[in-house]
Amino acid sequence: MKNEEKDFRMVATTMFGLEEILTAELLKLGARDIEKFNRAVSFTGDSGFMYKANFCLRTALRVLKPIANFQADDSTHLYKQIKKIEWEKYLSENGTLAVDAAVNSETFTHSQFVSQRVKDAVCDRFREIANDVRPSVDLDFPDVRINIHIVKNTCTVSLDSSGYSLHKRGYRDSTGIAPMNEVLAAGLVLLSGWDKSKTLVDPMCGSGTIAFEAAMMAANIPPGYYREKFGFEKWKDFDAELFEIIREKIIDKITDYPASVFASDLSANNIKKAKQNSKFAKVDDMVKFSVTDFLTLEKPAPSGVIIMNPPYGERMDKDDLVALYKQIGDRLKKHWTGYEAWIISSNIDAINKIGLRHSRRISLFNGKLECKFLKYEMYEGAKKDKYINQE
Repeated sequence: MKNEEKDFRMVATTMFGLEEILTAELLKLGARDIEKFNRAVSFTGDSGFMYKANFCLRTALRVLKPIANFQADDSTHLYKQIKKIEWEKYLSENGTLAVDAAVNSETFTHSQFVSQRVKDAVCDRFREIANDVRPSVDLDFPDVRINIHIVKNTCTVSLDSSGYSLHKRGYRDSTGIAPMNEVLAAGLVLLSGWDKSKTLVDPMCGSGTIAFEAAMMAANIPPGYYREKFGFEKWKDFDAELFEIIREKIIDKITDYPASVFASDLSANNIKKAKQNSKFAKVDDMVKFSVTDFLTLEKPAPSGVIIMNPPYGERMDKDDLVALYKQIGDRLKKHWTGYEAWIISSNIDAINKIGLRHSRRISLFNGKLECKFLKYEMYEGAKKDKYINQE
């Protein structure tokens, strides 16, 4: 095993609205000096913790290792600052690289141009120090994926330890028209506060992602379990022995917890795909599937949690959508007492037709669509009776 590296700062990126959940995950995992930002959380740890974070974090998209921070007045200045970095520490002249850029700046307005400028600076440095030999570009799985983030004129350069995005778990082979991002699905389950001892129902499950992420949590299956590779595995200082020890310790904690997770959908084709995916995810014995319309679905237990992702209206007539949301509200009120129902949607007009008062409202994004994630509590009788009976 290689010598342990000293602690360093890292940044885990996430989706808008999941920062608090990611912070809680990092705290539970053992991160130190945690600081929350917009769509990101920074923390301190060593290489082993970086491996563990990639393997275990359910609501992170990437884990970045910042290596430089500087001011750049224009593209020429950016090029010079990038070229100063000792890239030979991280990459060989015969290696491969890719550059991802995110910009929020009046000076730097095109992320693709920034990516190209950074790539040129790295390659030109190698030409000078390695007898005109330079790394080549591999957009799919390079030896080093460079991330540059520019806000106004402040540039942060990081190494992407994840490789491709962590939402790509590796268990989803078949999907529907608009499959939910796995990180968002995990975030919805965690935001709902679902306890694995309770029943969880996803009555519009599509390809099954919400149900799978819940089952994985119940069984302690880490999200990195299905993944073939991470970006850090191609780094010069990768400690394969340490990673294998960490990986085995985490996998040893997987259990056969008998969670009650129910996934249903009106589409038989969706359920067919979901069943296929459940086998890849190794949760096929934990999730119970049915082809059922929510408007006729009966509750499988006296109480539990519903997480629902109904249509938003992109492929549906407006009148039909409004009618559907009204029917959802009626069905919840009459047939799902004892449950907490969580509904995510980008269509505020349709949400208002549910006709129930929500007790919590969280802003999230599903892809580019700004959504609300709303909690409805289905009490037996009037809500005021619940509090009277507790006195």
